[in-house]
Amino acid sequence: MPRNPADLYQVAHAAPPVDGDLTMLYYLDGFIDAGAAGRLLTAHLMSTLEHEQVATFDIDSLLDYRSRRPIMTFAKDHWDDYDAPELALSLLHDVQGTPFLLLAGLEPDREWEAFAAAVVQLSADLQVRLSVSFHGIPMGVPHTRQLGVTAHATETGLIEGYRPPFDKLQVPGSAAALLEYRLGAAGRQAIGFAVHVPHYLAQAAYPAAATTLLDSVQRATGLVLPGDALREAAHRTNLEIARQVEGSTEVAEVVEALEQQYDAFTADRENLLTIDQQVPSAEELGAEFERFLAEQHRGDNPDA
Repeated sequence: MPRNPADLYQVAHAAPPVDGDLTMLYYLDGFIDAGAAGRLLTAHLMSTLEHEQVATFDIDSLLDYRSRRPIMTFAKDHWDDYDAPELALSLLHDVQGTPFLLLAGLEPDREWEAFAAAVVQLSADLQVRLSVSFHGIPMGVPHTRQLGVTAHATETGLIEGYRPPFDKLQVPGSAAALLEYRLGAAGRQAIGFAVHVPHYLAQAAYPAAATTLLDSVQRATGLVLPGDALREAAHRTNLEIARQVEGSTEVAEVVEALEQQYDAFTADRENLLTIDQQVPSAEELGAEFERFLAEQHRGDNPDA
């Protein structure tokens, strides 16, 4: 028999009162998240805003421990700590006191349909009005230009002003994407944001991408969220990237080529492929920059 969705989560015994008409943000760690954009934003919200746990999910039923082994700490002659994995729904308040929910934790490895049904049911019980997911995707764009965002939603009117970068394509699925799909099938409003992260920075923490997601979430939800710490981190990271670019003529040329490609694309998307320039491909540019960053890392760590 199909699992009862309510069996997959447990509401906290002392769950805080929720009056309904809420926004629920959600980030599931495990799918593509270039620049750790979604992870950074989630950690920022949880660290800067007070939060109370509303519900926890049965992680033992959802997680493949052998594919994502939790960290354990061994001290001399005994196990000292266990970093238990978690998937939980928390209640937070924005800087103006408006309540909202945040579902965060590891992406389920199994029982995606049961998990989606559980979240749909839980969000209905809590009278969630709008659900919003966010993460980063690698793109052939330069860090010197405004980061783009791909938006998708269960209703077109929810994402007015966002221009789709693709017509139609098939991609590997994720629990977050399935959840949005099932929310839409249940007649509930949901939005997803994917910030475009320069592919040569996809493996590093890139706070500028998180601030872009923060801005998109605020515009879509009306929430007023703190951003100073993220913006300061983005500023420091951008200065370090600029320092590395300025230190190499070769890398500066790579970035300039990406800028030309980006500017041509934004100026005339239809005629991009007819431009009479020998612009390197995104893959070539990314490989060149990654090689440079690897060399810089070895220079800073001679034993690496």
